[in-house]
Amino acid sequence: MTLRPATEADIPHVLRLVRGLAEYERMADKAIATDADFHTLLFGPIPRAHAILAEPPGHPPVGIAIYYYTISTFAGRPGLFLEDLYVEPAHRGTGLGLALLRRLAAIAVEERCVSIDWRVLEWNQPAIDFYQSLGATRMTEWHVRQLQGDALHALAKGNTHG
Repeated sequence: MTLRPATEADIPHVLRLVRGLAEYERMADKAIATDADFHTLLFGPIPRAHAILAEPPGHPPVGIAIYYYTISTFAGRPGLFLEDLYVEPAHRGTGLGLALLRRLAAIAVEERCVSIDWRVLEWNQPAIDFYQSLGATRMTEWHVRQLQGDALHALAKGNTHG
């Protein structure tokens, strides 16, 4: 298995794997990104994210990790945020998810990042157990918040929602 950065030619594979993750997470209706969206995200004038693909010899990629840099103002150093980690069902249990996370950890160490952060759905116990086996801890002091849609647009215009 080869782990490698995605290239512009891989955008259809990136989109296919992200849609696979959306289906697994029961959110297929939210997977509206296009090839053009991923081109801008990964290869635009200011790339906003990076993707690592897991590719068997002679076959299309079967796994992906998409990440971007964050910052820790307290540490004065960057962090990594793992947005997506996905391995196609036929390749789960083979160590591929672990290999992708190891690659991401190596990048984080090389870049002097203070941490790798990610979210996991409450119902995804296999993933939670896997992450705990790596030494990842649950952050209980923080609540995740999201501003989107009408509320986001209202705030941008100087209004508040509700």
